[in-house]
Amino acid sequence: MEEISAKAHGENQDDEKGKPKISIRPFELSDVDDFMVCGWETYTSKEDALNYMKDCIISDPWCKAICVKNRPIGTISVVPNRGKNRCRGEVSYVLASEHRGKGIATLAVKMVLDSIFKDWPHLERLEGLVDAENLGSQRVLEKAGFKKEGVLRKYYIYEGRTRDMVMYSFLSTDQKLG
Repeated sequence: MEEISAKAHGENQDDEKGKPKISIRPFELSDVDDFMVCGWETYTSKEDALNYMKDCIISDPWCKAICVKNRPIGTISVVPNRGKNRCRGEVSYVLASEHRGKGIATLAVKMVLDSIFKDWPHLERLEGLVDAENLGSQRVLEKAGFKKEGVLRKYYIYEGRTRDMVMYSFLSTDQKLG
């Protein structure tokens, strides 16, 4: 996938609404400083972050930078399932803390929905798993048009504590929200 901009996909994120225009593009190694503050992991060194980018991010066909003015402020990815489960994939996203709560993640998820089912025609279902306590991320998926399916109780362990997850889905046949 090449760079996608909000404007190219019918999203009007102009200055009068107070929201920045965003784009989604592949990461480049030169993005390492920004990646270190907007990625899932906290890196102890630039070298560790570069190695992770080389080994995992750059080669991943659907791990992208969420950018404002072409500068990464977050990450969005879609991980496909394999074999008999190849009809589904999972979306995940994270933004640098100062960019949260501004509608950017919702817009990025909508942009992914505009292209993922074209990029991967075998995909019929996109899932989003959200910690039950992460109300902001639940709102992101709901505003993007995902349907809440239920709670997966005691689904994973985070920081030594078993957590519930909320399952959301968007089907290739679902109506996209504007």
